[in-house]
Amino acid sequence: MIRERTFRSEAVILRRSDFGEADRLLTLFTHDFGKIQAIAKGARKPQSRKTGHVELFMRSKCFFARGRDLNILTQAEMVNGYAALREDLVKATYASYAVELLDRFTVEEDKNIQLYDLLANTLERLTTAVDVLLAARFYELRLLSIAGFQPRLFHCAACGEPIEDQDQFFSAEMGGLLCPACHLSDRQARPITAVAVKVLRYLQTRPWETVAHLQLKRPLLHELEQILHFYLIHILERNLTSVDFLHRLRQEAALFTTFETPSGQ
Repeated sequence: MIRERTFRSEAVILRRSDFGEADRLLTLFTHDFGKIQAIAKGARKPQSRKTGHVELFMRSKCFFARGRDLNILTQAEMVNGYAALREDLVKATYASYAVELLDRFTVEEDKNIQLYDLLANTLERLTTAVDVLLAARFYELRLLSIAGFQPRLFHCAACGEPIEDQDQFFSAEMGGLLCPACHLSDRQARPITAVAVKVLRYLQTRPWETVAHLQLKRPLLHELEQILHFYLIHILERNLTSVDFLHRLRQEAALFTTFETPSGQ
């Protein structure tokens, strides 16, 4: 099959780095071709027409030419810049997490429109969501499902019996919940409360328009985060840079709050 020398697609910028004196090397997740790399020639020059259209997280209409070794981005027109993500460090960190996670789960030139739509919708949600932690958990579960790693939340991953309304265990190795009778099937399995199980099921089976109305307490959101990060790190066999940065942000925020709180309060 002969590939055309030029092609176009809407795309989200996942990564970028300086290349040569004035160019940028971009990793993009495209609607029509999956993840690709491309050189944006002259993109670091202030007068370049590409400047401002190929920033991190941006969704743009892109035109490409096939080069000998790398694709060349010849033109870009911004569709959504998600400006709010660049104005808030916490939102920016969650956006970085979203694109890093998708990057880790995908290989080059593997088209997946479901993943593209999920990423674009998630970036939009992060700009407007009242609770970015909830948006992040919804994104993780949807990504896991699309990628073929949907956790088993309704039946025990060991014995297959229905999960009862009680505290359970989560096995990253076995990809789901273990009932109390089977939790020794994986000695690395982590305990999970009954309410956290209910919320995970709700997130996995409801659309965002319904999920967005949930109001969850911070300890529960952090429990969900720990369980899902435990599972994601097991699958990917590596830590995620953006998660480490987010943890540092929280530690610094907690320290700042401690210093700002008057003694005795």
